[in-house]
Amino acid sequence: MAVTAAGLLGRAGLARLPERSRPLVPPGSLRTGIVHLGLGAFHRAHQAVYTEEAIAGAGGDWGIAAVAPRSTGVLSALRAQDGLYSVTSTGAHGAHTRVVGVFTDLRHAAADPDAVVALMADPAVRIVTLTVTEKGYRLDPASGRLILDDDLRADLTGERPPVTVPGLLVRALSARCRADAGPLALVSCDNLPANGRRLRRLTEQAMQRLGPGGPAGLAGWVADNVAFPGTMVDRIVPAASPDSLAAAESALGVRDLAAVTAEPYRQWVIEDHFPGGRPAWERAGAVLTADAGPWERLKLRTLNGVHSAIAYLGAVGGQPTVAAALRMPGLHEAMRRLVAEDVAASLQPPPGVTVVEYGESVLDRFANPAIAHRTVQVAQDGSQKLPQRLLHTVADRRAAGAAPRWAALAVAAWMRFVQGRADDGTDLPLDDPLAAAIRQRLASAPGNPAGVVHALLGLRAVFPAELAADEVFRDLLTAWLTALDRHGVAATLSGAR
Repeated sequence: MAVTAAGLLGRAGLARLPERSRPLVPPGSLRTGIVHLGLGAFHRAHQAVYTEEAIAGAGGDWGIAAVAPRSTGVLSALRAQDGLYSVTSTGAHGAHTRVVGVFTDLRHAAADPDAVVALMADPAVRIVTLTVTEKGYRLDPASGRLILDDDLRADLTGERPPVTVPGLLVRALSARCRADAGPLALVSCDNLPANGRRLRRLTEQAMQRLGPGGPAGLAGWVADNVAFPGTMVDRIVPAASPDSLAAAESALGVRDLAAVTAEPYRQWVIEDHFPGGRPAWERAGAVLTADAGPWERLKLRTLNGVHSAIAYLGAVGGQPTVAAALRMPGLHEAMRRLVAEDVAASLQPPPGVTVVEYGESVLDRFANPAIAHRTVQVAQDGSQKLPQRLLHTVADRRAAGAAPRWAALAVAAWMRFVQGRADDGTDLPLDDPLAAAIRQRLASAPGNPAGVVHALLGLRAVFPAELAADEVFRDLLTAWLTALDRHGVAATLSGAR
């Protein structure tokens, strides 16, 4: 199909798109029933797709008002395209591109937070979903307590418009309480253990900090009217690139500035507790359950833990993508052993699931060369990810008296990564909320592996005191970091037994 330089995706040109690529629900036909915080690629390739398919299959006013907390790039692109964008599913058997038209409103929280609060307080809105990454929750990953910085304190105790996610949520709940606006489900779709309970704790702690402007009886109203279903989400969605935008343009015949590329596989496990109703997500393949916990732990420790391990080892080893890293001699086998020897022994999987077989399927997905998931992108925010993805496995294996050798390799790879230099001398970016603390500790540490391990284990926001003091874990980290420093990733993996 010929591509015109001036063509831009929008409602006016939908009839000219290939029929199989058009939205499943006519854009503009829906009313808002869901507000979503976090306008990143993952939401657009995951929950938004499930929701549009659910509406197409069973109806309902479940259009999504999408909110970008801070950045405006994707928001501006979507506004220029009437809220439309495409998802290209690409794998070994080819690619398919479809335009999604489920967005009913687009907002920028930083520019107009009061409007976002009003959206969430609207009685027609019965679900608020979130993909704001670990750091957006403002929770200490080790203690689970709110991190009360100046912005959050001002949100909870002052009169100014809120700028944090907890501030937005509590202001909206306060408004709903005052108006008795009806039941609501707050649904975390981030990769966090017990994400529903975590979001409940965040909300409860934030309400306790509210100043005198908070409504009387708010905590009781929330207890009676607000649910916090847990979820498990899964789909590999790399960051957009010139190649992915070009692929969408080739498939559609128009430019899509907000195009998303993803693997064909997807999964959404949802605890079925929605007091105001919900879309028929099961019609789109979601798993509705009473307890998402076993699915959560399986995915966090197996898929996400392995993903992070590959990212750190691959980035230090000079590999640009996860798929390329997996082709390094020894890495695939090391990840198989991480799953089989450490992860599988640390959890009870959902009924009918075998951890080792699940791990093999994960490695097959990561090896998909069509998904250019950059190692340095996956490696971001490591201080927030390590506890859920790797340290819980380590702690459980140590509690059982075992030496988690392969999980320790992954943590040592993170320690090598944050030092900022790949094996070939290339600089590595440290994009992390604790970047300043990490650099400070490294600067004052002795210049040897044991000193680096000791310094980084002192990051109490990452490593609980009991685990940091564990001599077996410390010795494993020091041995692996010594090998990585002395020989590099490739030689360390090739010689690992």
